[in-house]
Amino acid sequence: MSRIGDAFSDGKAFIAFITCGDPDLETTAKTVRAMTGSGADMIELGIPFSDPVAEGKVIQSANARALSGGVTVDRIFGMVRELRRDVRIPLVFMTYANVVFSYGPDRFASECRVAGIDGLILPDVPYEEKEEFAPICRRYGVDLISMVAPTSEDRISAIASDAEGFVYIVSSMGVTGVRNKITSDVGRMAALVRKNTDIPCAVGFGISTPEQAAEMAELSDGAIVGSAIVRIIAEHGKDSPEYAGEYVREMKKAVSGGLPR
Repeated sequence: MSRIGDAFSDGKAFIAFITCGDPDLETTAKTVRAMTGSGADMIELGIPFSDPVAEGKVIQSANARALSGGVTVDRIFGMVRELRRDVRIPLVFMTYANVVFSYGPDRFASECRVAGIDGLILPDVPYEEKEEFAPICRRYGVDLISMVAPTSEDRISAIASDAEGFVYIVSSMGVTGVRNKITSDVGRMAALVRKNTDIPCAVGFGISTPEQAAEMAELSDGAIVGSAIVRIIAEHGKDSPEYAGEYVREMKKAVSGGLPR
């Protein structure tokens, strides 16, 4: 039984993203634990890839640093198994189709189940090609998480009706990265998702401030933040768990309605 629903069971969820192996896997594990202790409801673990087409400069640079440091998929699975000794919140992988194909889709999904990974996000796999991965993920109890974007238009209903785990609403056109303002009609996308499925939806891409997180969580079931956290790690390196934990504590408070009115 997937833990993903648990992230949304007690109010609005705050979902944090981190690139595995930046600056090293030991720091990644410490940061995951710090963010968990600070209130993160779910964590997306980015498996580095040499051509991360959905990512902006901040996460691209993190991918490059992790790969140059020698991180591998097998080492990441080992880190997750170790984390699962005490980390109980949902953990999902975010990576690219080529990473899964290179490892072997069946082997990858099997290792996800053994390690305790609850879901998989593949931003370069469109809805129409989902069935290349979905049956294998289902076989091993891993939710293949669907994404909807401002360009999805009439496909949102179909994507949502077939979704698993939660629906990832992409707030902005383009790649990941901090934005001063989110201008897409996120409320409309969330309403369409909710019309076609009972599973939760959360908004990501461009969120960095407590005010943005609170606004997006009010329109949906939660907020996802990646680049802002990865930037903290780039700045503080091995000392980043403390700083990432403080940031997550502030953001969780915001999505939970802790901003002054």
